[in-house]
Amino acid sequence: MMLTSILTPNVEVYVAINPETATTSQGEIVNEVLANLKEVTELYLEEIPMDSNGQPLFTSLDVGNDDRLRQVRLRR
Repeated sequence: MMLTSILTPNVEVYVAINPETATTSQGEIVNEVLANLKEVTELYLEEIPMDSNGQPLFTSLDVGNDDRLRQVRLRR
């Protein structure tokens, strides 16, 4: 099953989230944070299985200072 991983660099660690399950993890390097996220997501799915509905759809939002949606771009 292919799931999404979103990594965000913080001051000393990377923070990762899997939006399909809302699982999160952290690590000092990319390989570590991905391994940690994979482990916690697999544990989550053991308790709460989910069906695969195809590949995730990724989008980007460009939001201005007035917090209104200015642009949505679709990426595949």
